[in-house]
Amino acid sequence: MKDLPPAISRFILHWGEMGTKWGINRTVAQIHALLFVSERPLNAEEIVATLGVARSNVSNSLKELQNWGIVRVVHLPGDRRDHFKSMRDVFEMFRVIAAERKRREIDPTLGMLRECVTEAEKAGGGGQYTRKQLAGLLDFFELVTSFYEKMNRLPTPVAVKALRAGDKVLKTLGMTPGGRKTGA
Repeated sequence: MKDLPPAISRFILHWGEMGTKWGINRTVAQIHALLFVSERPLNAEEIVATLGVARSNVSNSLKELQNWGIVRVVHLPGDRRDHFKSMRDVFEMFRVIAAERKRREIDPTLGMLRECVTEAEKAGGGGQYTRKQLAGLLDFFELVTSFYEKMNRLPTPVAVKALRAGDKVLKTLGMTPGGRKTGA
């Protein structure tokens, strides 16, 4: 990483590693990390020089980040090149990422599970155990999706308050932060 302070280099490398664990290309994640911590928009050549990756890889990665909706093109006065800027608001960025992951991963899974449950309920569509397992999985996905959709409708400050109120919610339910019942 050319000319970057150690903390920023470390963050970019780690973000790239985490990206691979989340199913995202390492370079895509590293470019996102660089743009996220950059005070100003960067052009593709600056990204290439800083990260030491191929220009074609940077171009493809920038398109992917734009498709996710977390990086956008900006134009600077007197410069004809495209510059790229990451979304700055952490909470909004994670909302956008969560919505995109839901669209790409959860929604197709929900559709498939609904079809499988319907098919399994038909005569000869699988044993009772299979039907029960599929129905349980569908119930779980629908419950999590419903919770996500309710949280996603909240204004960001309210969602942040709800997230920070986690221990209070557990206490109200008679639970400790470790998941044990209080007084037990």
